[in-house]
Amino acid sequence: MRVITGAARGRKLETLSGSDVRPTTDVVKEAVFSIIQFLVEGRVFLDAFAGSGQMGIEALSRGAKCAYFLDSSRKSTDMVRKNLKATDLSDKAVVKNIDTVSFLAGTPEKFDIVFLDPPYGTGLLQQALASVVGAVNPGGCIICEHPKEEQLPEEVGQFAVKKHYRYGKIVITVYSHKEVEGI
Repeated sequence: MRVITGAARGRKLETLSGSDVRPTTDVVKEAVFSIIQFLVEGRVFLDAFAGSGQMGIEALSRGAKCAYFLDSSRKSTDMVRKNLKATDLSDKAVVKNIDTVSFLAGTPEKFDIVFLDPPYGTGLLQQALASVVGAVNPGGCIICEHPKEEQLPEEVGQFAVKKHYRYGKIVITVYSHKEVEGI
């Protein structure tokens, strides 16, 4: 797993091993950043359920102003910190070892781009989606990675589905504010 482009292009990222780990594939990562390519620079990115942190690190490499990395696993947040150090991007990052849904329900922070990729089939995606809408700037977007069998609502708060992208068994669902032209 490597950073695709930007300041940290080509840098290798490490990931945890085991059956509980499911990193976003390179094909899906490239697709996500193709979708948001003109939205990243100077923006605040949230990598919820961060795992290795590869999505937030890619955003930082492409010019995001700041990235937040959330994960309830201490091993995951330690891996995120290690990958940030290896890519020289630690100074633009906030890493929190915390339950994502709890953080989202109470944070005063505002984000421009949110990437949600929790463990599949746990109901965490729906919980996080409901909690995050109040923390996204009106011009921002929410990107959800999920299996094709998992259905998401067409609207959540002031956000509506703009498009679904399918990559084999994986679907990327993009939400943007109903009243703002988005993706």
